[in-house]
Amino acid sequence: MPTQIRYFIIKFLLICCFFGYSQTSELGENRQIKDSIDGYLLKAYTSIDQAQLKQALSNISLAKEMVINDPNRSYQAKTCLVLAKLYSQLGDLKKAEEQVLNAIKIQKEDNDKVMLASSYALYGSIATQIKDYKTAEDVLKKALALTNDNYNKDEEGFINLNLGILMLEHKQPEIAMQYFNKGLPKITSLNQLYNKAKLYINKAKAHISLEQYDEAKKSNDLAMQIGKKMRYVVIRSECYKIYSEIYDKKEDYLTSLQNLKTHQKIKDSLFNTNKEIIVQEAGAKLNLNENNVLIEELTEENIQQQKSLKLGRLTTILSIALITILSLLTLSLYKNNNLRARANELLQNKNTELIIAKENAERASEAKVQFLSTITHELRTPLYAVTGLTHLLLEESPTPNQKEHLNSLKFSGEYLLSLINNILDLNKLEANKVEIENTSFNLKKRINDVLIALGKSANDRNNKLHYEFEESIPSKLKGDPLKVSQILINLIGNSIKFTQKGDIWIRVKPISRSENKVVLNFEIEDNGVGISEKKQQSIFENFTQGSVQINRKFGGTGLGLSIVKNLLSLMDSEIKLKSELGKGSKFLFNLEFEIFEDKSTDYTEEAKKIDYNILIDKRILVVEDNKINQLITRKILEKNKIKCDVADNGDIAVSKVKENTFDLILMDIHMPGISGIEATKQIREFNIEIPIIALTAVTLNDNLDEFYDNGFNDIIPKPYKTEEFFTKLHKAFIKNKTTA
Repeated sequence: MPTQIRYFIIKFLLICCFFGYSQTSELGENRQIKDSIDGYLLKAYTSIDQAQLKQALSNISLAKEMVINDPNRSYQAKTCLVLAKLYSQLGDLKKAEEQVLNAIKIQKEDNDKVMLASSYALYGSIATQIKDYKTAEDVLKKALALTNDNYNKDEEGFINLNLGILMLEHKQPEIAMQYFNKGLPKITSLNQLYNKAKLYINKAKAHISLEQYDEAKKSNDLAMQIGKKMRYVVIRSECYKIYSEIYDKKEDYLTSLQNLKTHQKIKDSLFNTNKEIIVQEAGAKLNLNENNVLIEELTEENIQQQKSLKLGRLTTILSIALITILSLLTLSLYKNNNLRARANELLQNKNTELIIAKENAERASEAKVQFLSTITHELRTPLYAVTGLTHLLLEESPTPNQKEHLNSLKFSGEYLLSLINNILDLNKLEANKVEIENTSFNLKKRINDVLIALGKSANDRNNKLHYEFEESIPSKLKGDPLKVSQILINLIGNSIKFTQKGDIWIRVKPISRSENKVVLNFEIEDNGVGISEKKQQSIFENFTQGSVQINRKFGGTGLGLSIVKNLLSLMDSEIKLKSELGKGSKFLFNLEFEIFEDKSTDYTEEAKKIDYNILIDKRILVVEDNKINQLITRKILEKNKIKCDVADNGDIAVSKVKENTFDLILMDIHMPGISGIEATKQIREFNIEIPIIALTAVTLNDNLDEFYDNGFNDIIPKPYKTEEFFTKLHKAFIKNKTTA
């Protein structure tokens, strides 16, 4: 009996091995066929790029013959797609369109969204060539939507390339340039050299349309390098044609003619000799008649029947094998249950540890937020004293020299406030969470203020500042003036610090301009110590300087260039550096601004319209715990004949409002005892009419609703501008008078 059992088991295993081998062999054969089809199509695609059209035709024919015997419709679609590319290269755009539409039809029916993105992209290129611009735009947008949904992201660069070409056809080179710049990183990352060369050619065409002939030549040079290296004959031919146009525009007609002749010679050798023969061969080799189609259908049906038969036999064998395996598995269930129980216990312990770690991280994050809030308040409070005292000194008839110094001090105070905010929010900068303001300003005056503020530092080191600002730049721009100032102060300050008895040039010039936008190029150049090539790679990192010796000699935190890099990144730009050790450095960046008249509140103009007689003899309660701030606010108010009383904290403020009559309350937020918000809530319980304005150094980014919900009428952030201060006081008195 044991012998019979052993015989049965051996026989059963031999049968399983035979069928398993048979199935594996069949699968391996199918895989080999599919690999061959892919190989032929890839060779054909590469041959088309290199203008080896006969070789491309031969490989497509081999792939087509194998596709007839393959039931996989996706390979039929792929073959049609490569055929469309071949016909497009031959100039037979009608057949190219037919083939790509065949591919799209199959891919839509099979819901093959990955390959559909490729087909739409190629169809967009063909439609642009036949000047069906509406269809081109529609299919390219469909292709882009598929890539945005993570279907075939590799096509994103090619799609943007063709959208740029479409914009060139529409005579919109600026928009075309945006598409080319957007597509270049993706094409480069995938090493799509043919598309990269084609992109540089069309970028050169856009530069020619914009009359930027030197830039056009640079782009064309890059395309020619790829064409020569990869033996892309079509690319080289196109490059010679572009060179001819460039030299023609530069009135170098002899060089233009030479390049045009070279272009025509390559074009003739490529197409005129063999084009008709290749087209005839393509028709003979690639057009399948009705008999081919019938054979294909019968072959597919036969293959399906054979597969069904083999599958049935294999299912029977596997069912027997499954029963045997289940019997064996039953014996191990008990041990597996024990192992699973132990694993679950271990997993629960790990989960508990993770929860504890998560709670600790959240507590640390909350502590960090609280620290930043506190330190922001503590740093802004002394700044209030700086700006307030500067204002008082400016109103005491200073000499012209003193006035210039005080204006520089005022500007530096505003800049210091912005710098403190950015340093404290460096984590937000790196996470792109800092908001960019969008207000109108005079760029030329803004840069001039920066140079006045840095003038003394430059004179101390015997440096000369040279300011070159093209007059064609609009006087009113819309952007973030404080961040522009911060970028320039860091870069110009760096040049001053690392230059002795030298020159520093600040240049601003326009690159391009549309109806309501302008792109400006900024250059800060010096002839100072320079930066070594090795250090140029890390100079923009946090807390980094050229060397330990430089840190000891010149000082500084090493944060300036890091902040510049992050700020420019937020403003969709990047910093470029050209430097040579011992000869100086040049920093360059571009910024886009709107040409716009700011219609928001201009407190300087509003302050001129104030009727200061309304403020005379008004009684204001200043609730402030800082003695210096009390003194400054009181002096500013009393100088305008306003009666002023002071409360050191919220409790005293509530008592004074109960016992006295005031026309308005200026309420600080952070104070010992109860906060300004709590004091306001208590006052509102017995007096809902008196205007209360929050005079605070806290950050207001997301807290405005909290102030208004708790009874405040308005908010003045510290350190404040005097014009804004009096404008809001005047507004509160007028509103209260109207209500009464």
